[in-house]
Amino acid sequence: MGKTGYLVLENGKIFRGERFGAEGEMTAEVVFTTGMTGYLETLTDRSYWGQMVVQTFPLIGNYGVIPADFESDAIGPSAYIVKHWCQAPSNFRSEGSLDTFFKERGVIGLSGVDTRTLTKIIREAGVMNGVITDDPAAVDFEALKAYRVTGAVKASSTKERYVVSPAGEVKKKIALLDFGLKKNIYRELVKRGAEVTVCPCSTTAQEIAAMGVDGIMLSNGPGDPAENVEIIANLREICKLGIPLFGICLGHQLLALAHGFQTEKLKYGHRGANQPVKNLETGRVYISSQNHGYAVVSGSIDGKTAKELFVNVNDGTCEGIRYLDCPAFSVQFHPEACGGPLDTQELFDQFFAMMKEGE
Repeated sequence: MGKTGYLVLENGKIFRGERFGAEGEMTAEVVFTTGMTGYLETLTDRSYWGQMVVQTFPLIGNYGVIPADFESDAIGPSAYIVKHWCQAPSNFRSEGSLDTFFKERGVIGLSGVDTRTLTKIIREAGVMNGVITDDPAAVDFEALKAYRVTGAVKASSTKERYVVSPAGEVKKKIALLDFGLKKNIYRELVKRGAEVTVCPCSTTAQEIAAMGVDGIMLSNGPGDPAENVEIIANLREICKLGIPLFGICLGHQLLALAHGFQTEKLKYGHRGANQPVKNLETGRVYISSQNHGYAVVSGSIDGKTAKELFVNVNDGTCEGIRYLDCPAFSVQFHPEACGGPLDTQELFDQFFAMMKEGE
């Protein structure tokens, strides 16, 4: 039996569990994800910066810790909440257990929690703050309710440029703006023959123009997109370069804000590998992997400069935009899909086709 720990929500609900991983107290925004697999990708996804993740699938950790599957070198979530964590993982690629990994990385884990009830509360009441603590009676509820995720993109982005090259011929050169990227985005680009220069989130339009790239990629990332005022202003200038551009998740939201559209916070967001999205140009429905708490407001899209490209079949929210004033498109979901379905990987091919048209 592990040491007893508690999750206390800002609405006063208390969940008892057993600690694993690192010691300490942690306050963060509580969100849930429905993925049955891909917990390593979730743990290393920096889009979860400032949040503690609840896994709805009851058994986590059964295939251990596999560094080759990590989506970044950092841990994304502030803490991790599960029903059961596997103490004896079985996988030929495994290099350890979650408990040891969490202790090494300073991640607080809480197991034995009634994750079904916890998820239902978040679905019905909306995302809220929580604190993992040893003493529920000592929780400062005013401070808990006041917690906000801020400065997330600058904290998550690379500080220096670096280049990822294909094994063979370089067919295209792409600048990838890092807002908290998942490695599989540049893996998909490199796989298609691109030399990818990963750039800090503050990289200017002038700096990108000087790089002589064929395309620009905007990555996923954490936090409220609207707080990134400087990045949004810079994206307006980047669009004027006329270089083919593809945005994913936060990159999709920032590109919309740069065009004067609006974003809103969803009640509990979309996090998991089974979100249906419909392509409005073809009528085809795809199953997608998603991780976001904000969405572009469909009604704010100016039909003179853009048109909605994808919508979420479940709730009708905007899932993609094609721009008419510049060679650009963006999607809210993850076509690189680690972990998740591969239905929409063809969007990378469409991006390469767009770059070829611009030759």
